[in-house]
Amino acid sequence: MAITSANQLELLQTAEAVAREKMIDPVLVIEAMEESLARAAKSRYGAEMDIRVAIDRKTGKATFTRVRTVVVEDELENYQAEMTVDQAKLYLDDPKVGDTFVEEVPPVEMGRIAAQSAKQVILQKVREAERDRQFEQFKDRAGTIINGVVKREEYGNVIVDVGSGEAILRRNEKIGRESYRPNDRIRCFIKDVRREARGPQIFLSRTAPEFMAELFKMEVPEIYEGIIEIKAVARDPGSRAKIAVISYDGSIDPVGACVGMRGSRVQAVVNELQGEKIDIIPWNEDVPTFLVNALQPAEVSKVVLDEEAERIEVVVPDEQLSLAIGRRGQNVRLASQLTGLEIEIMTEADESERRQREFELRTKLFMDKLDLDEFFAQLLVSEGFTTLEEVAYVEVDELL
Repeated sequence: MAITSANQLELLQTAEAVAREKMIDPVLVIEAMEESLARAAKSRYGAEMDIRVAIDRKTGKATFTRVRTVVVEDELENYQAEMTVDQAKLYLDDPKVGDTFVEEVPPVEMGRIAAQSAKQVILQKVREAERDRQFEQFKDRAGTIINGVVKREEYGNVIVDVGSGEAILRRNEKIGRESYRPNDRIRCFIKDVRREARGPQIFLSRTAPEFMAELFKMEVPEIYEGIIEIKAVARDPGSRAKIAVISYDGSIDPVGACVGMRGSRVQAVVNELQGEKIDIIPWNEDVPTFLVNALQPAEVSKVVLDEEAERIEVVVPDEQLSLAIGRRGQNVRLASQLTGLEIEIMTEADESERRQREFELRTKLFMDKLDLDEFFAQLLVSEGFTTLEEVAYVEVDELL
């Protein structure tokens, strides 16, 4: 097809229609058309030539031009698109290296193959523009909740229609044995938005701890307003979770606000998470106190904190041991995730036995190394001495 006056306006109308349908800038479509026409012209005039096409944004008239650049004589490689300063003097007044000579060439007849090639270029450009628009739209939405419609399932991964694009909910990001059918409505957390070769990829999650935090923010106005803050979340997706909250207003109970009237607020979150049981725990700056709260519903007798090793020992009554550990270690594992500490749980009987064993070992150490009788060795241990160095470096007055 030749670009005649009859279809010049048609070019602009096509560009407008495509831009509107794909929700992209019409200028991008026109630039794609210019590129495709230039490519067709090159196949007609020769691939070595620098042919450029400009479409008038008002009339739709396409102007074909050949561009030649002035280069240093030694660097002249492409005779069709470059020329030396001496050659340029035929066309330009006082030419310099880097100047360009532009001349108009006749428009080309577009054969079937050229038209097909042009169509491919335009489609490619439109796809790229669509991808850029999708990435720009979603890149700032990472970390928020989105509603979508299930399109299909591929190898256990769910492809979700999120309005102006598709997102993927991977198999390991689903709760338990969730299964979805096409056209099911789904609510997910946008975990990541990445630009990849095949276009922007939106990764969703329903198992992320942040998903639960965002659900609470939607259900509890005090969290949204910043009166209550979620300090930590630990989840065993689909089974159980612990969430630590703090209130910055003395008159508002953070746990009560999250539970809601007759449990309405927490129930809404539980329903969304397929019946996941949620323990809401008051946050405390004091680590041992916070840990006692985190191990609920088990009662704790004693907490021994080793801050250097980031380890904590928890002593519970004998009958509370199984409750503190939880089914398959779930309770203690979640408490550990919530506090960021390694937790070791023991019964009162175990702890008493261990203390006795340590007492005997240290007594023997002092008796053997310092040649003390049992009474003095036990006295040192009961005063808190654990190693020979501690005894060696303490002041004599203090020791006496």
